[in-house]
Amino acid sequence: MTIRVLLADDQALLRSAFRVLVDSEPDMEVVGEASDGAEAVRLAKEQAADVVLMDIRMPGTDGLAATRMISAEPSLAQVRVVILTTFEVDDYVVQALRAGASGFLGKGSEPEELLNAIRVAAGGEALLSPVATKGLIARFLAQGDGDDGRDPARSDRLGTLTGREREVLVQVAGGHSNDEIAERLEVSPLTVKTHVNRAMAKLGARDRAQLVVIAYESGLVRPRAD
Repeated sequence: MTIRVLLADDQALLRSAFRVLVDSEPDMEVVGEASDGAEAVRLAKEQAADVVLMDIRMPGTDGLAATRMISAEPSLAQVRVVILTTFEVDDYVVQALRAGASGFLGKGSEPEELLNAIRVAAGGEALLSPVATKGLIARFLAQGDGDDGRDPARSDRLGTLTGREREVLVQVAGGHSNDEIAERLEVSPLTVKTHVNRAMAKLGARDRAQLVVIAYESGLVRPRAD
């Protein structure tokens, strides 16, 4: 199965470099290029893209707005957005994940990291590296320890989770992989994946990245400086 990739960046030179890289892989192809967010949303629909590599800073409709539009459109439910950013821990990270991005990747990443990100996102997983997760937690820490940033609706929905699903969600918020969680909880990776999928369904999360945001916004996990 070929992964259909859409490139959204206002720099033509970068798009060309990404196109050469992506098209060199036998399991993926570039189906379109957009220079702004509005065009990215339109092409995502027209070209039935699986993954959008989305720059944040673009003229007109930026990457965050475009990501929100894609996430809110039922016909684009299968589309996964990977945000491309200059710094993995910049101020847009939390906003991007809240907007519905499946993860983010630094523009200085190695080619293999970019290709792996596309495959991970297309497979329905979230791209949250240890550095990225630390950056995400740091942003919540910067918001303070009060309850002002908590989402009461999401806190209430935590009541629909089983005890084990809550346990798994806490581990996900810590940036642990399914294999790591399985080892910590002494269950199989398949069991962990089942709990993660059920938690996503109950909490209305598109993917693992959204679960991390929900865990902190709901107050299930309180950020703490190490």
